Amino acid sequence: DFYNYLPPPTYLPSSSIALLHHHNKTPLPDSAGRIIIATKIMSQAAQQGINIDTMSLDQLNSLKSQQQNRLEALSGQYNAFKDAKDRLSLAKESLATIPTDGEGGQEIMIPLTESLYAPGKIVDPNKILVELGAGFFVEKSAEDALKVLERKYKVVDKNTENVMSAIEVSSRNVQALNQAMQGKMMEIQAKQAGQAYRKQMEGQK
Repeated sequence: DFYNYLPPPTYLPSSSIALLHHHNKTPLPDSAGRIIIATKIMSQAAQQGINIDTMSLDQLNSLKSQQQNRLEALSGQYNAFKDAKDRLSLAKESLATIPTDGEGGQEIMIPLTESLYAPGKIVDPNKILVELGAGFFVEKSAEDALKVLERKYKVVDKNTENVMSAIEVSSRNVQALNQAMQGKMMEIQAKQAGQAYRKQMEGQK
């Protein structure tokens, strides 16, 4: 449901990356900015801790790619919510300009496409068709139509904030994984340098 997108915040242990399995949901970050990774599955929500210290460089790289893909998807969702907010704001502003105390007859421009309009007249300013979703419309009074738009705006605005919070978490996830990968690479380089030094010392004996 476009207007019921995100669940409440989920708080997880700080000792590991938290892998959240949540059906068609996106988790929110906790106050400490701990790493949260979302995965869609077809079963009930479950939680599993992952210790990145035990992961190989390839595994970390794979996890990083997943987070980057998730970040890209979240950015698209954020833009979609932002566009929805803009459309709802414009609808509220347009509805507020229609006088409801008259019998109609006000001239308006009816959009046929994004760049094509036709002149028209309002027959009854208190009979407004409001989309409920999925192409379903219901007739409302101007006052009730405005209330519907305001409720939708509040929900979309909240979801926009939630998606932005999830974007911030994913960004921190990528940064943390980058640091973990750098640490692994330094360990590998140090190990290789130590092996080379031991071989050199053995050759001098």
